[in-house]
Amino acid sequence: MTAVRLPAASRRLPWPLSRHRCGVALDIGSARTRAWVAGRGLVLDVPTVTFAGAGAVYPVQRGRIVDTEGAARMLGRLLAHRLPRFARPLVVVTAPVLDGYAYRTQARTAVQVLRPRGVLTVPSARAVALAAGADLSRPLLVVDIGARLTEVVLLADGAVFDARRAALGTGDLDDATGPAAIGEAVAGMATSMLRQDRTSLTVEALGRGPLLAGGGALRPEITCRLADVLHTPLSAVPAPHTAAVRGAAQLLAAADSHPPVTGTDPPAGPPR
Repeated sequence: MTAVRLPAASRRLPWPLSRHRCGVALDIGSARTRAWVAGRGLVLDVPTVTFAGAGAVYPVQRGRIVDTEGAARMLGRLLAHRLPRFARPLVVVTAPVLDGYAYRTQARTAVQVLRPRGVLTVPSARAVALAAGADLSRPLLVVDIGARLTEVVLLADGAVFDARRAALGTGDLDDATGPAAIGEAVAGMATSMLRQDRTSLTVEALGRGPLLAGGGALRPEITCRLADVLHTPLSAVPAPHTAAVRGAAQLLAAADSHPPVTGTDPPAGPPR
């Protein structure tokens, strides 16, 4: 029997294709870390914690990566075994809008444990809007209420136009700090935007109604309070606690179909 030798291009085709299709979307929050793997969906929704010695380490605090090595250790432990052997994934990471440069730099360092072929970051608010299927041709106010951080972000043409943050979230609620505190913080941030905006964008976005995301959007006592203080209709993203990682997964699918990947961020426009 005569052996048939395949052309080199044919012999090597499956390997680069398998590498190309491997991708991970990450939302590394103060309280929980969520990961979406291409072809598998949401594979992680776990506390953001790792371990060193005999104690627990929390590498992300109020939207800041305070322990890059700990974050890398956590990602390696949770994700490395979930990826194909020898895979070089494309990774898309959500990032808070404010203090985003430091976060993006540290996140890129942390995800090197996954041996990525490229790393992209996206503002969490834009990822939320994508998950909601929002019309980004119109101004949109995104209110993202997490466990330890609340962000209010104004998007115009899909880019960040203005943003505010408060070091307050659902994890801070107790007998002394009730839902009213989050409602007042959001109202204060929206009012500050209105006062500084010399355009009609903030007014138009408020009239359209803020888009709610994060775990706080699942708390009726918070959403009712927000509706009272903002005097405007509100809408929550379906499954608001996973909206950011799902939006990042949409960007992952789009980016993975348009190689090559450079690892740079798409222009988002700095907050004013």
